[in-house]
Amino acid sequence: MTPGLSDDRELVRGLPSPALRGAVLGYRGFRFGARTPRCRLLVPDGVVKVMLGFAAPVDVIDAVAPRRLAAAASLVNGLRSTATIGQHQGLLHGVTILLSPPAAYRLFAVPTTEWAQLPLDPADLLGPGLTELTERLAECPNWPGRFTLLDQALATRLDTGPACRPEVAWAWEELRRTGGRTPVRELASSTGWSRRHLERWFREQIGLTPKGAAQVLRMQSALRLKRAGMPWAMAATGAGFHDQPHFSHTFKTMIGCTPGRFHNGRSTGTPDDLLDFLPEQVTSILLAQ
Repeated sequence: MTPGLSDDRELVRGLPSPALRGAVLGYRGFRFGARTPRCRLLVPDGVVKVMLGFAAPVDVIDAVAPRRLAAAASLVNGLRSTATIGQHQGLLHGVTILLSPPAAYRLFAVPTTEWAQLPLDPADLLGPGLTELTERLAECPNWPGRFTLLDQALATRLDTGPACRPEVAWAWEELRRTGGRTPVRELASSTGWSRRHLERWFREQIGLTPKGAAQVLRMQSALRLKRAGMPWAMAATGAGFHDQPHFSHTFKTMIGCTPGRFHNGRSTGTPDDLLDFLPEQVTSILLAQ
């Protein structure tokens, strides 16, 4: 049994309808009961998460500069460049929608610079109708039914919301394809924009500058290589970091702990499906209490 969890534990992954795939990366239904406060360190991963909660609230704390950021049952977590800690006690029950950053911009129809760095109540972005949707999801008797409700609710907004500029969408996909290793000057040159122009639009529609997004994607690459069995030094080099000291400094600046401590947290016996939002991501560890 995972430390701090009761037998009340359920995790179900769901895929969106084919029409939504690529924009909606997946759904994650969850039900965890914690006898004692349960803390989870969430690392930057390049995914926007919309958590719709049916039970107790979660406290969200900045992991690098510890301070409380939010406390709510439902939260939007944008494309951050630093880690957060989620803490809860009692029943945590709900569903998380996993979105690509361009899809999040389209869904919320608000410049990403206004919300990406702070956990917010989704109703602040999606309006009062979200409360009714959350209630319907809570009352639904099974996870497939909940995922179908989400498909229906998301389809209209994603069809009618504002699209990212083609240059921004292309630059994001290029960074994602190369694991953050395409230089920003090359991105700007390929779009025909100046670097400053690309940075302004990218930040408004993705949530970080191209450089910041690239660093998040390189860190994810290093974490995946480590999970595959590489030593930290090889994983860092393979992900595009200059050397081990550069990687260790960046790791602590982004995640708030050393690579060794993070790896030890991943090695506690907790299954990856309880830690990671998507199978190809390395997103969290459970922190000892």
